[in-house]
Amino acid sequence: MGEVAAELYTQDGTVDIKGNPALKENTGNWRACPYILANECCERLAYYGMSTNLVNFMKDRMGMANAVAANNVTNWSGTCYITPLIGAFLADAYLGRFWTIASFMIIYIIGLALLTMATSVPGLIPFCADKGVCDPTAGQSAAVFVALYLIALGTGGIKPCVSSFGADQFDEHDDKERKSKSSFFNWFYFSINIGALVASSVLVYVQTHVGWGWGFGIPAVVMAIAVGSFFVGTPLYRHQRPGGSPLTRIAQVLVAATRKWRVPVSGDALYETVDKESGIEGSRKLEHTEQFRFLDKAAVVVDTPADRMASSSPWRLCTVTQVEELKSVVRLLPIWASGIVFATVYSQMSTMFVLQGNTLDASMGPHFAIPAASLSIFDTLSVIAWVPVYDQILVPAVRSVTGRPRGFTQLQRMGIGLVVSMFAMLAAGVLELVRLRSIATHGLYACWN
Repeated sequence: MGEVAAELYTQDGTVDIKGNPALKENTGNWRACPYILANECCERLAYYGMSTNLVNFMKDRMGMANAVAANNVTNWSGTCYITPLIGAFLADAYLGRFWTIASFMIIYIIGLALLTMATSVPGLIPFCADKGVCDPTAGQSAAVFVALYLIALGTGGIKPCVSSFGADQFDEHDDKERKSKSSFFNWFYFSINIGALVASSVLVYVQTHVGWGWGFGIPAVVMAIAVGSFFVGTPLYRHQRPGGSPLTRIAQVLVAATRKWRVPVSGDALYETVDKESGIEGSRKLEHTEQFRFLDKAAVVVDTPADRMASSSPWRLCTVTQVEELKSVVRLLPIWASGIVFATVYSQMSTMFVLQGNTLDASMGPHFAIPAASLSIFDTLSVIAWVPVYDQILVPAVRSVTGRPRGFTQLQRMGIGLVVSMFAMLAAGVLELVRLRSIATHGLYACWN
């Protein structure tokens, strides 16, 4: 009977929309992915279509100086990367990924609609004597910033959940589906860059030559399409049940370990649930590791009245899986820290690179010039060209050498990307030195407000 169930149902604890065990034949896998990928493509098109040229909007329509515009865009962009902590917490602890995405997409559309109104409704459009010479009222500025930060909140519920929700569609206990999960992430990133490609080309052109109302209205419509695409696939999705607050579980491990700081650690005496399922809803059991042994004290079984009642007191005794969950977070901290440096550099593409592009001669022939905000299109084109090559050619070739299903390890992939990024920033720095030297030679002066 167990073998039959293993063939019919997923073994990773996922359920269908009704809460029943997910049938392999009717849910998940690649059949559910087109709706998720289409949603991500449309959402990223809306996001980049609104954000890529935002620094020029701040300058041209809100009358801000270069430094002020760049600072406002950077603050907003930073908020977009902080709010995912809210979305991830709600998804893991209470709502689940599906309903978190669905709820925050509504907030996202409200923000985009308000931003469109702020650039289309006469009473909300600032008076501009000339391009960049504008005098917005407090109410007009408030409308723009409320819209932007609603969008930041909306993306905070989508960004941390969509990729994980896509991963939920593949059963880790099925060898075939586990290999497909790796390809899913490649095509997920491909769909992101398709959206970014259209945003940095078509939408930037519309904003530059047609108007900001159309330039922000189109992303609002595209986001509505993203919502539709996401809900169409509802019957096909697999769902992981919310596992409770991860912050609470982390606090429990720290408190329990501190209470037993004098207790010696013995691997044979560590507490774990005896049934097949993990004590954390929606998660499988994690194997014990020797690293950070102080945290193991939280799972040491001590023959005291308090620990005999451990099932009702996780603040005194935690499972090995719960301890290993915290260890995994600690191991990620160096990667997270290195990501801060990379994100600081990458954020310049939407601010200072665009402002620098405004000073360059971007003409290609007598009748065509590349808008400064569209310069990021070359990054997007590179990714779109390389993802299929990587997934279909490079990974199989490297797999034959390393024997790993994904070819490179995740750490190797990140390391290679960071090294390439170093050369990219070196090239940008050399170009800026040449530009400044040319200005000095010709007696010109860069004017930064």
